[in-house]
Formats: sequence, C-alpha cells, structure tokens
Amino acid sequence: MTFSPRFASRTRRALVTAAALTAVAATGTATAQTKTLYIGMNGGTMEKAYTQYVFPAFEKLHGVKVVVVPGTSSDILAKAQANKDKPQMHVMFLDDGIMVRAMGMGLCEKQKPNQHLNDIYPAARFKDDLASGVSVGMTGIAYNTKMFAEKGWAAPTSWMDFADPKYKGKVVFQSMPSSSFGLHGFLMFNRIQGGNDKNVEPGFANWAKTIGPNVLEYIPSSAKISEMVQTGEAAIFPLTPTAVAALKSKGIPVEYAQPKEGSVVLMTGQCVIAKNSEPELAQKLAEFLLSPLAQANVLQFGAQIPTNPKAPAVGEGAEQVAKINQWMKNAVTLDWDSVNANRPAWNARWNKTIER
Repeated sequence: MTFSPRFASRTRRALVTAAALTAVAATGTATAQTKTLYIGMNGGTMEKAYTQYVFPAFEKLHGVKVVVVPGTSSDILAKAQANKDKPQMHVMFLDDGIMVRAMGMGLCEKQKPNQHLNDIYPAARFKDDLASGVSVGMTGIAYNTKMFAEKGWAAPTSWMDFADPKYKGKVVFQSMPSSSFGLHGFLMFNRIQGGNDKNVEPGFANWAKTIGPNVLEYIPSSAKISEMVQTGEAAIFPLTPTAVAALKSKGIPVEYAQPKEGSVVLMTGQCVIAKNSEPELAQKLAEFLLSPLAQANVLQFGAQIPTNPKAPAVGEGAEQVAKINQWMKNAVTLDWDSVNANRPAWNARWNKTIER
C-alpha cells in the first residue's frame, strides 16, 4: 500500500530499505538467461509495494523478471482455474478462504521446506504447506471521520451499528459473492443473530429488517470506497486496518474501529501454482517472500502486516503491528471448509434476496 508522508520521512532511519534488501540479494549469483515469473495479486497499492521494494532484489539475485498479473482474489483464481493444465502464472496471492478453495481444486503445489516457512506463525501455514500466509489482518469496521465529526456521531463499536437508523442511505456494503469483506460482514451479523458458519438462516432472515434498509449500494470490491467517502455518500463500511491505512495515506478521512464482537481474520496467502513452467524459481520466490527482509519492506512501504515474527518493524510499522496484535485477541477465524462448501448456494441466495 502507499505510505504516508510522515511514514516516508522515516525511510532513512528504517531498519530495512529497498537498497539494503537489494544489497543482500546481490551476494547471490544471477543466472545467465533472463526468465519471467508471473505472480497474481491485488493491483494498486499492494502491487506498487512489491514491485518497487521487494521484487527488484529477487530479480537481481536470480536474473529473472517478476511481472504482476493484477486482480481480485476471485479474478486470480478464475485465471488459474481456466489455465490449470498449462498455467500462465507461477505464484498467486489469494485471500485465505479463496486460497483454501484453490488448494481443494489442486491448483497449488506443496511448498518446499525452508527456514522462512518454519519461522512464520503456525496459523500462517496452510494445510500440508500447500500455501503460506504473506500478510495477516482482519475485517472490521471503517467509517468516514469527516462525516462523523460533522454529524457529532461517536465512532462505531459493533457490527450492529450498520443497522442504526441514523445511517440510513449511508451504509456501503461489499457484495458477498465477490468480496471477502462482504462475506465477513454478513457472517458476523449472522452470528449475532444466532447463526454460525454452517447455518446462515438467521442472517438471511433478519438482514432485510436491520442492515438492508440502510444500504446505499452493494459494491463488487472496495475500489469505490475512496470516491464514495470523498463525495459524502459512504459513512460506514466493512474494511481492514491495512486498507484504511492506504486510504488515509491518500488523505481520505477514514478510520478503523474494532467491533466488540470481534473482527474476522483475513490472511493473504501465496501458493506456487501446480504444473507451472518454472517450478524451481517459483518455489524460490515463495520462499523469498516469507523472508524477514522482504516482509519488513512490505510492512514499511505497503502497510502489510508480516507473518514472519522476525521481520523488523520501525516507526508507524511497529505501531501497526502492535495494534494488529491487540485486535487479534478477539478476532474470529471462519470455518472455511463449511463456508466454501455452502458459498455457491449462499451467493445465489444473496443475489436473489438481498442484492436484487
């Protein structure tokens, strides 16, 4: 993600810089022939952070070029599935729930044992090491601080604040079929209504008389939120602290609020795509992205919270890590096996009964 001017001013004092990372990588031996690795991930701020501050060191070390194929997790998964017999990508980043689906489809190959894989948090190691977490966060509540100040509203504290009548026509909610944020928000509402990750009847039954009337628009992704905050359309919406930090760095008046019922753990995972054309290099890239130096740079320049506790954190990065650790204390982990098994039916029902 982009970083704030105040954050950027600390760059010279930071423990890790892109130059330092490249210098470390330069101790390796570059291969004679330049090859290209394609990695699927979110575009925008994530792509910028990796492209400018992480990939150059790996490219110099191995004599390769790393090219980002941008898209949402759903987009990347669809591309991988469409080309599963002859993959066009080598590594892909997916939100945790979608990663579990990709693993079940046989799209990921087991990551080779390495020290960095051993170092990451146990929760960041997916089943059978078919994927690994590169950053960790959570979906909670974000709100328009300018609007809240003008209205004299207190900061939100609960998922049920989305149902508060004062927000009528000011709630923006991501579409559950296309967004992890929308899915997370709905499932937390469902839990409050008495449901669980297997039973979503309470959520569907009560949505239309609680949150539904307040929703201005269901959006396919969070890309429109920046605009809708600036135009005064959006007051409150599900979002992650990392996404909030990116918006704030652009001068967008938003803030994150941890719901009292808990946020939902949202991990960005990576996997080496099965049957890819450069399996050894792809494995090396996946290993490199778990290294303390790579993760420290993405934290510093992209506000991505590391899964490797050895990654050094300074300045605002250290503050962010401390906050995430605090918020993780009541964060909820979804039953992804159940969610993924039922999600197609839920998506159809959402489109038919909620997002009509």
